[in-house]
Amino acid sequence: MKNRLPQVPSSVRQAPFPEHRFFGRFRVERNQDCINCGTCIRMCPYGVHYRRDGWGKISRPRDWFCIGSECQMNSFFCVNNCPVNALNVKDNPMFDSLGDYRWPPYLIVSNWKQSESGLPPVGGIESEAGISGGGFDEIFIEFPEEPDSNVSPESVDLGVSLNRRNDGRDVEISVPFYGGGMSFGSIGIPIMLARARSSAAWNTFTCTGEGGYPDQLVPYKDYIITQIATGLFGVREETIQRARVVEFKYAQGAKPGLGGHLLWDKNTPEVARMREAVAWSSLFSPFPFHSVYSVEDHKKHLDWIRSINPKALISVKVSTPTDVDMVAVGSYYAGANIIHLDGGYGGTGAAPEIAKKNIAMPIEYAIPRVHRFLRSEGIRDEVVLVASGGIRTAYDILKSIALGADAVAIGTSELVSVGCVRCGNCESGRGCPRGIATTDTDLSTLIPADWGAQRIYNLFNSWVLQMRDALSRLGLRSVRELRGRTDLLSHAEHGKGVREIE
Repeated sequence: MKNRLPQVPSSVRQAPFPEHRFFGRFRVERNQDCINCGTCIRMCPYGVHYRRDGWGKISRPRDWFCIGSECQMNSFFCVNNCPVNALNVKDNPMFDSLGDYRWPPYLIVSNWKQSESGLPPVGGIESEAGISGGGFDEIFIEFPEEPDSNVSPESVDLGVSLNRRNDGRDVEISVPFYGGGMSFGSIGIPIMLARARSSAAWNTFTCTGEGGYPDQLVPYKDYIITQIATGLFGVREETIQRARVVEFKYAQGAKPGLGGHLLWDKNTPEVARMREAVAWSSLFSPFPFHSVYSVEDHKKHLDWIRSINPKALISVKVSTPTDVDMVAVGSYYAGANIIHLDGGYGGTGAAPEIAKKNIAMPIEYAIPRVHRFLRSEGIRDEVVLVASGGIRTAYDILKSIALGADAVAIGTSELVSVGCVRCGNCESGRGCPRGIATTDTDLSTLIPADWGAQRIYNLFNSWVLQMRDALSRLGLRSVRELRGRTDLLSHAEHGKGVREIE
């Protein structure tokens, strides 16, 4: 497969940002004695100190880049080099209040650093795993003691085809991930545009979720997956006809057994018009498609879409019940191009807190189970397996593929890149302090679409650099060679090799 990654400049442009939006483990303070000489800017290699417009008064330090005590022994330590002793570095008391076990503070700050610079984080901050004590946090990639020197990172191909059947159009993405479904209502137009623009830049996709297809996304239609969920909110023939990929959402991993939710204060008049619903009323999708109770019914569903858009690839998104392997085979025989497994760790920006429980099979169990069953049925190479549900980092992506996936769908990582602090108030119309999980007209203005697109683009660039480096160290020339290579994984408790749960 031809590698179609876009040409990324050697130094990715740093994204401009709203002041006071981020913070880190350390707090860098500049007192009134500062003479604006710029010594700290010249000395610091991490970009903590800067002038916002390249001139004028020195701006507030970007202290989430600061490595704190680790820097004290360096000759360039800003505190020691300030001619008027105007700088001080100390622990930030707000740092430990960030996040949760899956998204601990350092993982959030690592994401912010990557989204600012476009490069893997430096300064020793952990950027690969959380502290949940399970899942991908306990699975590790086994690199050889002497990395393979025959494969350069620049030569590694990250491209993936989304159609492996003998018929239908050939759709390729340049990176092994795309954006998972986030509906208009759970997030606002600026975030949807930011996701679409960054996806277009990387020749991949983002998904509308079940809230309809806003007109603002039409210029990016070649990079938009439109979703059909059980409530059929916003589903129209014209939106299906313009899509290269159509996704049926049969279930969501974060709340299997429940349909979609949008609580009343997120259902603004604009959202209600898109969904053809009554404004300020809570919207609940039924759990099943009541027209689908068999594989034959499932096939009729897919045939319905192909009668409207014969060229579209069809993805089937399901949660991870114990018989998920049988569900995947049924979707294959119904004609699906993509089987999308959604595990229990995923987030949702619209459901009430009581519904967001990890009651599905964890995604790291489901991937190898489905991969091996499809292989035993002789159909593995005819279907694309996409995994989602708590995939946070470049290394989570590689672990998913090594377990048997072809690609992954990501969501929360994109929101963290534009400032999400994981406060958990997503379901409330005005609960998001960062203006991300909201359609409120005032809060939504906190995220300029261009700024958000640059942040997400930079995060993806950092991921690409990390994935290429990791694959080259493993001696793999393509991400496709990693699929199913559980021999390259180890588990904290069970040692090398990750086996399917019996």
